[in-house]
Amino acid sequence: MMVVVTYDVNTETSAGKRRLRNVAKICMKYGQRVQNSVFECLVTPSDYLLLKHDLSAIMDETCDSLRYYNLGSRYSSKIEHHGVKRHIPVDDVMML
Repeated sequence: MMVVVTYDVNTETSAGKRRLRNVAKICMKYGQRVQNSVFECLVTPSDYLLLKHDLSAIMDETCDSLRYYNLGSRYSSKIEHHGVKRHIPVDDVMML
């Protein structure tokens, strides 16, 4: 299933900057960055639970925000894109 993860981490402190880097690192383990604070993650239901658990352990609920958009397994018709395309489709063949 495709899950879109968005986040807003307060970076006014050094701890906030560290949380921001850690959130991005965790999201990169599960998907690809499509905008600065937006990741598209193609995950299994169990990976989705792990992703949410890992991110919840890092965030500070008093000043940070995480949002999950579950697009399901038939997500390709639910995504519309305009402008520069900077990412590789996660379910297409990649030739190296």
